[in-house]
Amino acid sequence: MKKADLKKTFEPLTTGVFKNNATFRLVLGTCPTLAVTTSAVNGLSMGLATLFVLVCSNALVSMLRNFIPRKVRIPAYILVIATFSTLVEMIMRKFLPDLYESLGLFLSLVVVNCILLARAESFASLNPVIPSVLDGIGIGLGFTFSLTLLGFIRELMGAGSIFGYELGFLVEAGLPMTVFILPAGGFMVYGFMMVIFNAVVKTVENKLAARKAAAGGDE
Repeated sequence: MKKADLKKTFEPLTTGVFKNNATFRLVLGTCPTLAVTTSAVNGLSMGLATLFVLVCSNALVSMLRNFIPRKVRIPAYILVIATFSTLVEMIMRKFLPDLYESLGLFLSLVVVNCILLARAESFASLNPVIPSVLDGIGIGLGFTFSLTLLGFIRELMGAGSIFGYELGFLVEAGLPMTVFILPAGGFMVYGFMMVIFNAVVKTVENKLAARKAAAGGDE
């Protein structure tokens, strides 16, 4: 396989994390993003659950893309997503009951997460299986990273802990501010991180574009 073809094949994997980051760039899945990121563990768990459903649903939709009638494609995609979402919910309820209770209703609502339906409709239904799987992995990793980061910041600032481990010196210093684990704090942290993330990505893209232009000029 040529280098250009290999790069094109793996492009969905890299763009899903940064350029098409569902949380900070596409602003999708805002409801679970704000609801479950009161702690880093919750954010990581929801992100991984969504990643699993994304990969499996993208793969199946891609395999069935030539057999699903266009008029019923949306109900068909939702049925596929609901199947894998239910599987995740059942596994978590059986083996991780505490985490299942912590995520609550939002775990069941993975099935209506707009990220999943958007990728099935705009990518998996139009591309072969391997690129669709890589797209699911990329978008899922980007979503997991975003939720974990937001949960990390909100838990640190709001409870003085990291992944459930209390940092005594922060508590003694009076740093934890409950507002950060409340909805208002969620919106505030989300907004700030969106600005920072987009500024960093834009800076990197501009540098890469300038480097590419310079390389083209040298030729």
